[in-house]
Amino acid sequence: MQHHLAQINLARFRLPMAHPANKAFIDSLDRVNATAEAQPGFVWRLTGNGGNALDLRAYADPDIAVNMSVWTDLDALAAFVYRNEAHRGIMRRRREWFDPLEVHMALWWVPAGHRPAVTEGVERLDWLRDRGPTAEAFDFRHPFPPTDGAEIAPVLDLCT
Repeated sequence: MQHHLAQINLARFRLPMAHPANKAFIDSLDRVNATAEAQPGFVWRLTGNGGNALDLRAYADPDIAVNMSVWTDLDALAAFVYRNEAHRGIMRRRREWFDPLEVHMALWWVPAGHRPAVTEGVERLDWLRDRGPTAEAFDFRHPFPPTDGAEIAPVLDLCT
């Protein structure tokens, strides 16, 4: 069976999501999402009514933004997250908009063609927070291969 890599990441806005201080971030979403979709290895991303996922909820808190996507492999996702300038430019400014979270991201393998629901992503975040990195949920520093895949090296140089 072929696998793809799913990811979920959360961000909790410092101020209410609709606050004008968040405008630069929200205005960048269409551009950054289009850049992601054009990247080699991109498979799918979660979208709501506005073409992004800001109207979807992972938790009751309306100021927690959720983002989920599926990629062909860890290298493709890491290239976008850590080496794509459009994404890096926004992430360099994340402290302007977001509070730190204990666990904000989880990765896991899914069968090719599977599109994870937000509830599945939340379960993986909870797993990672409660048990640490395992094949069920991991991060870039502690990757796990798909059950029938080859070894995967950590993406340590990109995480610092």
